[in-house]
Amino acid sequence: MIIPLAHRADQTQEYYFSVKLAEVRRLVAAGHDVINLGIGNPDLMPSVNTIDALIRSAQQPTSHGYQPYKGTPGLRKGITRFYDHTYGVTLDPDTEILPLIGSKEGITHISLTFLNDGDGVLVPELGYPAYRAVSSMVGATVREYPLLEHDGWQPDWEAMTDLVAGSPTRTKIIWMNYPHMPTGAPATRALFERAVRFAHDHQILLGHDNPYSLILNKKPPISLLSVDGAKDVAVELNSLSKSHNMAGWRIGWMAGARSYVDAVLTIKSNVDSGQFKPLMDAAAEALTNSDAWHQERNAVYQGRLNAVHALLDALNCTYSTDQEGLFIWAKLPDTVESAEALVDDLLYKKHVFIAPGFIFGPKGNRYVRVSLCMPKERIEEAVGRLNQDFSMI
Repeated sequence: MIIPLAHRADQTQEYYFSVKLAEVRRLVAAGHDVINLGIGNPDLMPSVNTIDALIRSAQQPTSHGYQPYKGTPGLRKGITRFYDHTYGVTLDPDTEILPLIGSKEGITHISLTFLNDGDGVLVPELGYPAYRAVSSMVGATVREYPLLEHDGWQPDWEAMTDLVAGSPTRTKIIWMNYPHMPTGAPATRALFERAVRFAHDHQILLGHDNPYSLILNKKPPISLLSVDGAKDVAVELNSLSKSHNMAGWRIGWMAGARSYVDAVLTIKSNVDSGQFKPLMDAAAEALTNSDAWHQERNAVYQGRLNAVHALLDALNCTYSTDQEGLFIWAKLPDTVESAEALVDDLLYKKHVFIAPGFIFGPKGNRYVRVSLCMPKERIEEAVGRLNQDFSMI
């Protein structure tokens, strides 16, 4: 290569799963039956009415041209109805919704919109790697805030205050995500009220990522935007990837006050030319899925959850049974040297792949994360493989 890389490319590593899944594919190509419990890629189908809506729309001659940068009115109205029914939150479909090609795109656009070189960004010490990666790519200064394991992985607010006060540059954004990934810590109204108050006190944009609120939730789902004053300082990302079995469709959105939506649209409109109309029409239909549909999906995940607990028991891990979302977060026994060594040993000796906790932050070095995106029978098969002689235990 004779052209030097930009600093952002030089400083950013390839996404862990991009690298590891290439190893998994090589094993499969070599004839090995790998049980992949590492990633959150739902294996269940979208609802029948969603597929039917996609087909109907794709058959229309008018469905194949460029679409509005803000998405179709039908999709935006579908999102507002979903928020009203699911969270009791009222949104204006014309001014407070911005459809996205998934939440990861939203993280990037929000960062490009509000961050200058050197601006501070608070990210959880355990969290979605894109928060750190994107912040670094745009030249911001990443500051990790502690999560208190003894307090259900809640933010350490005093430490966060010190991070803001002690920073030589202004802190502009704080990223949060509850139900939390990877720990599965549930969302609570008290948590969201404290977060909104913190954002007001320090004049920071609060970015909340909310894709897991409908998966194995033990209480009615909650949106950050249901808190008084949230729209003044916060935006919420959401998507259909996990909650509606539509990960590959790349349908998400940002919800918030008009000023934030318009600002992010300025960046987004220079990056893409809108989404495919049949996808948006089908997404609008998916958002009408009944509560019973979601309950049926969660019943499947509950059966898998029991099998994952058996797998973690076979590894002598400890875990909380209060977790919500699509993954189970578990602590390794003291007898296991490292998560990375365990993951590689499982992959190459047992052909079972789980995620090491360190990819979500250094505090995850003694943890693993297991996905529920695999049929119960396959998880039980993985348990059977582990219960055979396994030198790491």
